[in-house]
Amino acid sequence: MKKFLLLLIVFLFLIPSILSGEDFYNEQLNHGIRNSESYSYMLIQHAELNKVQAKDILERASQYSPDLPATYFALSKASFEFSTEGIFTTIDYLLKGIEAYKRNFWWSFTMAGSLFTSAVGSFICSVIIIILIRLPFDIPLLSHDLKEDSTRMLSLLALISAFISPLFFFGALLIIIGQYMTKWNKLSVYIYCLFLLISPVLFSTVVMFLSASSAGTLKAIVQVNESKGNRYALSVLKGSGDYDEQFSYALALKREGGYRDALNIYDSLIAKRPTPEAYNNLANCYFILGDIETAQELYQRSTALQRFPSNLYNLSVLSRETLNYEKGDEYFLAAQRLDREAVSGYRSIFSKNPNRFVIDEPLPRSVFWQYAERTPSGYTIKFSVLPHIFIPIAALVMMVFFFMLNRHFKHVAYKCKRCGSILCKKCEKRILWGHMCLRCYLSLIKLDELDAKERISRLLTVYKYQKMRRDIIKFISLVLPGSGQIYAGSILNGLLFLWPFLFFLFIPITNTLFVPEISYSSHTWLSVIALILMVIVYIACNIIIRRRLAKGWL
Repeated sequence: MKKFLLLLIVFLFLIPSILSGEDFYNEQLNHGIRNSESYSYMLIQHAELNKVQAKDILERASQYSPDLPATYFALSKASFEFSTEGIFTTIDYLLKGIEAYKRNFWWSFTMAGSLFTSAVGSFICSVIIIILIRLPFDIPLLSHDLKEDSTRMLSLLALISAFISPLFFFGALLIIIGQYMTKWNKLSVYIYCLFLLISPVLFSTVVMFLSASSAGTLKAIVQVNESKGNRYALSVLKGSGDYDEQFSYALALKREGGYRDALNIYDSLIAKRPTPEAYNNLANCYFILGDIETAQELYQRSTALQRFPSNLYNLSVLSRETLNYEKGDEYFLAAQRLDREAVSGYRSIFSKNPNRFVIDEPLPRSVFWQYAERTPSGYTIKFSVLPHIFIPIAALVMMVFFFMLNRHFKHVAYKCKRCGSILCKKCEKRILWGHMCLRCYLSLIKLDELDAKERISRLLTVYKYQKMRRDIIKFISLVLPGSGQIYAGSILNGLLFLWPFLFFLFIPITNTLFVPEISYSSHTWLSVIALILMVIVYIACNIIIRRRLAKGWL
């Protein structure tokens, strides 16, 4: 509801501009604004109401915001037809929208946040499901072992970690049931311990994704460097001592006509840290003020540090202004070789306006990510009573404890594979083949030692148990892929199906949390792909389960 109200307010402010779209477009370009996202969102909504002219309206929206994925996704939807041309056009626009993620920080940032949060959340849910499935199965085994050997109580010491956090409580339960896993399946316990080891980093990253979108300074930096606006940056970044904030403030000043002030800031920044971006933008200020020689020297310093399409293109413009057409063509072709699409974009907005005549070089997008990481958080995830620095130590202790338990207690109780009776080395008089109880062994190997009635009764008991077990595996696999393998004791195999399934299931949910700026939709294409992959995992898992049951492997 808040997003729709915000869009309505923006729409009211943009009514004069909408009535004269071309004038608005040129006015924005004159201020160095090449992505008028608010206006493009208005056009997308207008296209939804006007189906006849939708494609023309959306083409205009993509012109006003070439780096906005939403416009291409809307064009993809509007272009869809049941024809070869319609399908290829739809796919082309869809790929352009995905490509635009590289040029739009907030869209790529929120998508990464959605994927990362889905991965963490789905893993925790997978472990909880493993515990819920295996605990009723393994608790009777633990109870049997405790009766046979009181020193087994040591394994319950893992529950002390429950006082640290719920996540460590799950780890303690996993350690208890992990004693009854086979050698390779025990890896799932170590994997969870590794998860706990790095959990402070994982959760701090989730917090970063949740809080960075509300950080005013980061918004201002992104807006000016992605050519979305200058005024917000001028109001927020003024007086800052941070290098990236000063750089962005100078860029906003230059685009709004404050060339002298921008020049002074870039000079001070270069004195601290000479970068090719700062040299290029400082050269632009001198070029606009008419000092061609200084501008040329600064452009060349910029290209000496790193060749960008922008600094090479600016050198080509300067060379032609000084009637050196040969050099101008040389620089222009060099810029094209680096990035033909970027140069094409420069030429499409070219005019004698200072912000369209020479091209500014923004901060690299990697800087936005670095800034997001160090942005003060407005959120916290309190998942432990211990300070974060001690959580890896506690996880290491848990891992060592599980290793020592496996070394000390080499023999544990198990269930007969045929009838489910609980057995252990102390209960058995002799070692039998195939983890079977004595009666099941005799019913298969020494038929002469059992009379016909007892043998038939035993076979019926085994048949009922095996049928019930197979039915349970089939049913829970239909409910949740991977759960059948987990119930059957193949924990690691089950996790390899369960985690991806839950991950794909989480993505459409987390996409509703991570919405870029004022967008009313978010990463719909990703949700659709995730749901398709989720169905594929579901079908593949159930096919494998049925095949393994048919061959008697589960």
